[in-house]
Amino acid sequence: MEVTLSKRKVEKEKAGHLVLMLRNVRKSWQLYLLSALPLLYLLIFKYLPMYGIIIAFQDYTPVKGYSGSPWVGFKQFQKFFESYEFWQVIKNTLVLSFYSLVAGFPFPIILALSLNYVNRTLIKKSVQLITYAPHFISLVVMVGIILQLLDPRTGIVNRIIELFGFEAINFLGNPKYFMSLYVWSGIWQNVGFSCIIYLAALAAIDPSLHEAAVVDGATKIQRMWHIDIPGILPITIILLIMSTGHIMDVGFEKVLLLQNPLNIRASEVIDTYVYKVGLASTGIHYSYSAAIGLFKSVVNLILLITINKVAKKVGQTSLW
Repeated sequence: MEVTLSKRKVEKEKAGHLVLMLRNVRKSWQLYLLSALPLLYLLIFKYLPMYGIIIAFQDYTPVKGYSGSPWVGFKQFQKFFESYEFWQVIKNTLVLSFYSLVAGFPFPIILALSLNYVNRTLIKKSVQLITYAPHFISLVVMVGIILQLLDPRTGIVNRIIELFGFEAINFLGNPKYFMSLYVWSGIWQNVGFSCIIYLAALAAIDPSLHEAAVVDGATKIQRMWHIDIPGILPITIILLIMSTGHIMDVGFEKVLLLQNPLNIRASEVIDTYVYKVGLASTGIHYSYSAAIGLFKSVVNLILLITINKVAKKVGQTSLW
């Protein structure tokens, strides 16, 4: 009897929660309608295509389809691990990712801290416009600008080098320059836009803390170190965790556009390799390229979970 009453009580509570939820949906239906659009986007373009992951474990051909293609287990993964390109591609991807992260991560923070102490509105707005503008330049246009500036014969950079009596340098033809060109051009293009979130975090810091620090005679550097940096530290850790979750995602378009036969030893990364074996080669290997892409995603997921757990234990700040 008591068990029956308990079940009825639970069912009654569930019904009450359902009625309350429906009332909230009816009351704020506009917000739910707006949230439905991004949810549909995620469902259609992110979750439904995940069904195609199964071809990584098949010898897939479009003629036979998903159901007719033979299952081969981890053969495609083994093929990638044993290929002579494996270590070179992994090395290029990791070095380029860590280079981008280490070199590029501090600059938006430094720019945001600097702009936060600029009192003249005209100067502040001008600096923001100049640093934000490159972000809105198309990658294709950006690479075109880089190619024109660094052209060995007509580029302005080599003209300046020759003006000082040195020989022109074929920057894009030398593998040792590729990673630095990729990283520092990316920093120039995105540093202004990336600092916006830090400026928003700085704006949320209690002004009374700065007022008290000024009364105590603290300098701007001391205020940055003891007030601003601790204030933006949680959002900094969150962004760092999210960045480490994309270690294997270098960026396909820019690398491919800057790539040529002379620098391919340093510029061949996982994304460009997958494109070449999956779409651009004479013999298209759908399953092989899918296996490589799945391997990359799994590594990113493991890194994200690991870094998130470490950050939660060390600083009590995490994504979840």
